[in-house]
Amino acid sequence: RRRLMAATELRGVVGPGPAAIAAPGGGGTGPMVGRRGGRGDSGPGSGAALGTVAAAAAGGPGPAPGEWRLRARPLAAEGWLFKWTNYIKGYQRRWFVLSNGLLSYYRSKAEMRHTCRGTINLATANITVEDSCNFIISNGGAQTYHLKASSEVERQRWVTALELAKAKAVKMLAESDESGDEESVSQTDKTELQNTLRTLSSKVEDLSTCNDLIAKHGTALQRSLSELESLRLPAESNEKIKQVNERATLFRITSNAMINACRDFLMLAQTHSKKWQKSLQYERDQRIRLEETLEQLAKQHNHLERAFRGATVLPANTPGSAGSGKDQCCSGKGDMSDEDDENEFFDAPEIITMPENSGHKRTGSNISGASSDISLDEQYKHQLEETKKEKRTRIPYKPNYSLNLWSIMKNCIGKELSKIPMPVNFNEPLSMLQRLTEDLEYHELLDRAAKCENSLEQLCYVAAFTVSSYSTTVFRTSKPFNPLLGETFELDRLEENGYRSLCEQVSHHPPAAAHHAESKNGWTLRQEIKITSKFRGKYLSIMPLGSIHCIFHATGHHYTWKKVTTTVHNIIVGKLWIDQSGEIDIVNHKTGDKCNLKFAPYSYFSRDVARKVTGEVTDPSGKVHFALLGTWDEKMDCFKVQPVVGENGGDARQRGHEAEESRVMLWKRNPLPKNAENMYYFSELALTLNAWESGTAPTDSRLRPDQRLMENGRWDEANAEKQRLEEKQRLSRKKREAEAMKATEDGTPYDPYKALWFERKKDPVTKELTHIYRGGYWECKEKQDWTSCPDIF
Repeated sequence: RRRLMAATELRGVVGPGPAAIAAPGGGGTGPMVGRRGGRGDSGPGSGAALGTVAAAAAGGPGPAPGEWRLRARPLAAEGWLFKWTNYIKGYQRRWFVLSNGLLSYYRSKAEMRHTCRGTINLATANITVEDSCNFIISNGGAQTYHLKASSEVERQRWVTALELAKAKAVKMLAESDESGDEESVSQTDKTELQNTLRTLSSKVEDLSTCNDLIAKHGTALQRSLSELESLRLPAESNEKIKQVNERATLFRITSNAMINACRDFLMLAQTHSKKWQKSLQYERDQRIRLEETLEQLAKQHNHLERAFRGATVLPANTPGSAGSGKDQCCSGKGDMSDEDDENEFFDAPEIITMPENSGHKRTGSNISGASSDISLDEQYKHQLEETKKEKRTRIPYKPNYSLNLWSIMKNCIGKELSKIPMPVNFNEPLSMLQRLTEDLEYHELLDRAAKCENSLEQLCYVAAFTVSSYSTTVFRTSKPFNPLLGETFELDRLEENGYRSLCEQVSHHPPAAAHHAESKNGWTLRQEIKITSKFRGKYLSIMPLGSIHCIFHATGHHYTWKKVTTTVHNIIVGKLWIDQSGEIDIVNHKTGDKCNLKFAPYSYFSRDVARKVTGEVTDPSGKVHFALLGTWDEKMDCFKVQPVVGENGGDARQRGHEAEESRVMLWKRNPLPKNAENMYYFSELALTLNAWESGTAPTDSRLRPDQRLMENGRWDEANAEKQRLEEKQRLSRKKREAEAMKATEDGTPYDPYKALWFERKKDPVTKELTHIYRGGYWECKEKQDWTSCPDIF
């Protein structure tokens, strides 16, 4: 009776079983889908059926029934919107579905079962509100949706839902990038899983042995207690013995329950391990099939390139290509390849090769220096002579080393570029810090902007400076060296050009570099750029994150903007070529003036100028004052926009490009040095960046040994040195992690890694956490006091 009471008490403590919890009230255990109102199908005159995700997530009241619908999965919504298709059909009603960070649309709800007309990933998209009902979603120029809601309230609901979904998608993307550090699934995973299961089984057997011992000793204990009860002891002792006996019974029941739970866990692990193995095997097979397909495709492309080497297409810059008859201001209004045209378009056949003089592709994947009679030793001797001068005008020619690109890249699909171990064969002898400093090649644009009295004219020069930073990338298809943590690069041109610049690698994962440049001509430029990149099989996307700030001292005008996406095409086969696409919004935070620049992505079917850039400079009221037109690899022109009054004397309509006399050339690219194709297509400034200079910090990129060896043509030694530096950095990181863990265990404070010359704090303008120059570098250089610099080389 006492044991039955104890068991009843234990069940009362532990609670009901899983079956009682899973289905209260006899209900099922399926997912609970919350809905309010009906599906809410609406036409053009009524509001779209959309849920206010923010209110639902916060548990607050939502809109009235019938106006919206949420699905069970997080941040999902659906409803009717009007989508711009083309100039003939205008806006067409489409059914949009927001789910898992993707916005998809269909012609009707019935099409959801079989046909999706388009999808855009919100993780890399920009959401812009045009007016009370219209908004735009663009992912860097490749896809742009111009959408219109039936009311302002409806538009705001969509924008709120999209922003929340975008934030969630960006967070998931960051988590997936972190998980990308882990090694890929290998053939040993199955063995490790089986070893884990065997270990679990042995532990359960040990628990069972312990349980048997507990039961044996517990029985002996109860027998001894029963014998004590039969003795003639005081009444208090008997009561105490009864309590001890009941507790021993409870202890034995608890140990049995623990063993049963361990057995259940082992059975569950064995059951799910089969599913995991099946899923892993499926993913492994899919990857093998993808590799085989891409390898076969690469072979076919090589064969076709050899067969059609003489084939050409019309160059992008042929005369008359600009006169396409399209409105310059509205050329990007709609997605011209929308399904509403009832035509299906495919990418151009990849057997087409561009002519050698076409500007958007480089002349060869591996530039050969064999055409020159100058030996490597003579080149190096010439380089040493040039370093004695103020600026050098050449570097050793690039050797012609062959390398099987596919053998390396086939294991890198889907990974971030900064996490792929690359030989120096794919690099150029400059670091990312030096590439960042190349933004200052056309610093005279900022000098001219500092002298402008009109803020709108000043904004035109800032826009031209923004575009000019991409001109060096048109032929530069090689990858710069990833800087080591704590690596710096200085460029002191104070006497020659009036400015000096400092860069520092402030983070390794994710890679981030801080840059600060100041000029005695009245401006300061600062930025922190985080580089995220993905290899997608045929192309490589490089997405710079972070804001660029330009401040003019005399007027206090503070401009900010962000960079566009860079894409490297023909990674597997064909000639590599670079493209820039997306939009840049330059904002004057003092006056409210804005400039919107659009980088048009290259298309085989477009009759427009390749690498085209258009822009508009507007005042705070939205009135257009200047129109910008040009290409990011050649030049930028500016036009004064003349207002034209309507026929009935209505509001003025802005028109540009009308008066040729108002054209002003803001910027033109400098010609490349002689034999640039044999020197990595370096510009005049790039040729001087890695030249040795005395007095620099011991962490300066010029002192990096693997980069110096590569520049001198000793690539095998450079690869070995690169591995040594990466291993040294890896050991330093592990040491910091161990120190942090020890400090956590001991409860002592631990300071994480901090940049030496930059301080991480909230930007007063953008409210973003960023690294801002704290000062002290040039003072240390003057004193030659580098005791605080780490040993990274």
